[in-house]
Amino acid sequence: MKNKSMGINTICTHIGEVKDEQYKGAISPLFMSNSYAYENVEVSRYPRYFNTPNQEALCKKIAALEKTEAGLILSSGMAAVSTALLAYLKKGDHVVVQQTIYGGTYNFIVEEFPKYGIEYDFTDGFLEEDFKSKIKKNTRVIYVETPSNPLMKITDLTMISRLAKDNGLISLIDNTFASPINQTPIDFGIDVVIHSATKYLGGHSDICAGAIASSQAHIDQIWNLAKNLGGSLSEYAVWLLERSMKTLALRVRAQNNNAKIIAEWLTENPLVSQVFYPGLKSHPNHSIAKKQMNGYTGMLSFELEKSINGKTFLNSLRLIKPSMSLAGVESTILAPSKASHALLGEEERKKQGISEGLLRLSVGIEDSDDLILDLKQAFTKSN
Repeated sequence: MKNKSMGINTICTHIGEVKDEQYKGAISPLFMSNSYAYENVEVSRYPRYFNTPNQEALCKKIAALEKTEAGLILSSGMAAVSTALLAYLKKGDHVVVQQTIYGGTYNFIVEEFPKYGIEYDFTDGFLEEDFKSKIKKNTRVIYVETPSNPLMKITDLTMISRLAKDNGLISLIDNTFASPINQTPIDFGIDVVIHSATKYLGGHSDICAGAIASSQAHIDQIWNLAKNLGGSLSEYAVWLLERSMKTLALRVRAQNNNAKIIAEWLTENPLVSQVFYPGLKSHPNHSIAKKQMNGYTGMLSFELEKSINGKTFLNSLRLIKPSMSLAGVESTILAPSKASHALLGEEERKKQGISEGLLRLSVGIEDSDDLILDLKQAFTKSN
């Protein structure tokens, strides 16, 4: 099936389906087998090779959404991040990493890379010179995350792509917060796109998965390591994820719209000292976000005034759930200093600008008026 001229909702719904040739069912059948024939077949299938019928089909959907030649589905977002990075790095190599990234990725780099003899440098900011100044003779990879978790920093993808190509480097991006609905980094020359599919791709807070999209050559290189690391995903989770992605564009656009409304409301709230959302004109990188994004994501962060008791605020919420993950159809909130970035340590959090009063809000598909009423009553109780 051709997908170049298809609309995004059609791609979400139809690309990457497994055809039910036997009973002609309307949805993909689920192939639960973990053992397949190896003789007299065109392909020898095995779950750890990421090529069972459901795995193979889902990879096509991910690739179509990210406008790449191929995709790979893994057992978690961190499985995708770690496998992609280690596929290009060996002892003696060096990687340049964006200043603020997901806490799990940061922890993986600082704890595991020294064991492998891999060198790394975090940038001092988000400008070209911040990245360029960190490049060494043994640099092999530039790794970015935009919008970043949790401060919604925006990195110029055209700049990163150009810098990588000029220096013979591989560029990798964590595209989780944007989703392929809001941002397709391949359009700007980025080499490898990574997702925690647990988040927007899954969208219902019931799947743990990771995804990688790139050219066939890059996916082949990553697959060669992935098959040895063994981060494959169960068939049922693969089937659930393909089902969930049918509504991806509808969900994300609703979340985008709600997040912008709530971000604008929060900027007018005297009990909020700062709002971090790339869809606001006041965001320092709004012009870059506008250039490279089709929507501004359903994620935002805001900082409470010191008079607000953060714990009381979170416990007073009725609709919005204090919860660890994000990007589900339901709105969730957390304090990064206590959850997503707790492993960084207080000093590193301060360096990155993650304060004790910072809250990360994942906006769902509820009516925005109801979410604002919930925030209002929580502010009242905690002031």
